[in-house]
Amino acid sequence: MQKIKVLSVFGTRPEATKMIPLHLKLAAHPQIDASLCVTAQHRGLLDQVLAPFEISPQFDLDIMTAGQTLHDITNRVLNGLRKVLQQSAPDLLLVHGDTTTTFAASLAAFYEKKRVGHVEAGLRSYEKYQPFPEEMNRKLTTALADLHFAPTTDARENLLRENIHASNIFVTGNTAIDMMKFTVNPNHIFLNDALNKIDFEKKIILMTAHRRENLGEPMENICRAASKIIDAFPETLLVWPVHPNPAVSAPAQEFLARNDRVILIEPIDVRDLHNLMARAFFVMTDSGGLQEEAPTLNKPVIVLREVTERPEGLRAGTLLLAGTQRDSIFAAAEKLLTDEQMYEKMAATPNPFGDGNAAERIVNAILFAHGKSKKPCEEFI
Repeated sequence: MQKIKVLSVFGTRPEATKMIPLHLKLAAHPQIDASLCVTAQHRGLLDQVLAPFEISPQFDLDIMTAGQTLHDITNRVLNGLRKVLQQSAPDLLLVHGDTTTTFAASLAAFYEKKRVGHVEAGLRSYEKYQPFPEEMNRKLTTALADLHFAPTTDARENLLRENIHASNIFVTGNTAIDMMKFTVNPNHIFLNDALNKIDFEKKIILMTAHRRENLGEPMENICRAASKIIDAFPETLLVWPVHPNPAVSAPAQEFLARNDRVILIEPIDVRDLHNLMARAFFVMTDSGGLQEEAPTLNKPVIVLREVTERPEGLRAGTLLLAGTQRDSIFAAAEKLLTDEQMYEKMAATPNPFGDGNAAERIVNAILFAHGKSKKPCEEFI
């Protein structure tokens, strides 16, 4: 029986974190010939995720250069994938989410008349520049994709409103939750030794911030808010794995480095990140992935954005949308630190984004779409 040839393409750490569980499921299935191409849009951060799983991509475009622009990334992915697609001749190209790699890879597949499957399809903020460039990357990828693996029913409804045929949409849950089966361990010893020295009797606030639309004044506001929170609540300790972008690291150093209850560290391995999150009191982030992951660990999330394309968390009550003003961020943190009933309610809310079985559903959907199975996957609701 001829196998389905599936080529997965990703290039950043968030993509890798969410695609590894799926790639492993695909590679283990007897009816699927799975291969992997990395663009290395983020070289070091990407390799940091791949290494623990001993995954060796069949193709590596290695596109990252110093000071790269969105134009550079799009051009290099588009040209690099042309040869890969011609050589590998996949039946289906899988991309994830909203990165420039995702859009450019989908466009390259379209030019080669290859089918595209979009993992984490259908997320929308309906704000063209928030997040930037992710919102348009998602919408453009939707236009190019053939199969749409929507993580939630909200995402499916977004796709239906854009006239995507219902038969091409599969509600699967988010693969970010699947990854946590591999990473979270109550006996974890941190690879970054600074984390092994933390006093976890304190209320640990895990913070990440790096989005393009938050660079400049919003990032300074976030840093000022973090400083105010730590000063106001002596039982807290802030841990921030700081993105290497100077537009992030400079204000982090300026506003927070001198505070002895702030720990600024380099970006950490996904296992360290998930296990640090498991030990945190709550999370402050502008990341999409952490909005999805933290509820699995019963951790409330303060979202450091003006809008979120994950309204399920707002509706369910796992997320607080604080924006990027100092006072609004402080007010959200103050609520979690002083209102025990509110905190417990947020922490106890089931994760609306997934149950850890998304990769299996996607594999079953691929088999169904290619005539290898008579039934589509059971949907995540």
